[in-house]
Amino acid sequence: MKTFGERLRHAMRHFGPVCVGIDPHPELLRSWGLTEDVEGLERFAEICVEAFDGLVALVKPQVAFFEAYGSGGLAVLERAIAVLRASGTLVLADAKRGDIGSTMDAYARTWLADGPLGSDAVTVSPYLGFGSLAPALTLAESGRRGVFVLAATSNPEGAQVQRAVAADGRTVAQTMVDEAAARNAGAEFGSVGVVVGATLSAAPDLSALNGPILMPGVGAQGGGPESIRDLVPEPMLGSVVPNVSREVLKDGPTVPALRARAQAFQDAFAFLQK
Repeated sequence: MKTFGERLRHAMRHFGPVCVGIDPHPELLRSWGLTEDVEGLERFAEICVEAFDGLVALVKPQVAFFEAYGSGGLAVLERAIAVLRASGTLVLADAKRGDIGSTMDAYARTWLADGPLGSDAVTVSPYLGFGSLAPALTLAESGRRGVFVLAATSNPEGAQVQRAVAADGRTVAQTMVDEAAARNAGAEFGSVGVVVGATLSAAPDLSALNGPILMPGVGAQGGGPESIRDLVPEPMLGSVVPNVSREVLKDGPTVPALRARAQAFQDAFAFLQK
């Protein structure tokens, strides 16, 4: 089987670069005329799966919105992941896990092994030290799956840690990008991606990454084609995966409307794959 990086690059070239989120906010459930319970969550997920399956390179369920409903919510997430992956659509579990030792190993097995929540990739937090991610990185490599490391997020609070400067003169965010780049060295296109907010005023140096750059903040938060052009050097644009969620989901609940909105974003970011 090809690596996650290779499969993602192929999907981006075939469908376009956009990643669409499945984020069942309570207000979205209400606006779609759905109940704020497991039944409403199930219907929301079913509509999203039908809309985005086979349309985009990557689908990103936000795990927290499923966990909020307990075991029933996680069962809904399991079914959504299974249907998407069975048809060949890549799934990124937005779980943002980060811990040490056996606990990190358990998180890795949850999201990157062949269990009920096993996905093609998972978001991880390196802020207990990049080395703490070793169980996830090792399992991803052996299972031909991927990880996206939080590097320079768009929330204002992130700067307190991510823009801090270490003794070697690099920001913490730059260190995380460089560590990810080291894991991708020698690959055709690496499977260790980074998360860089599309609404930042400046981004870390991404030139050596050789892997995917997930850029949330597109749409409702104000990010768009021009902000990405400003943040990412032209040679790196082909690695960018713009992530849009609410700006697509607000057009639900009909499948045709969701597909049309997602396709509009694919068209807007088509330049990334040229």
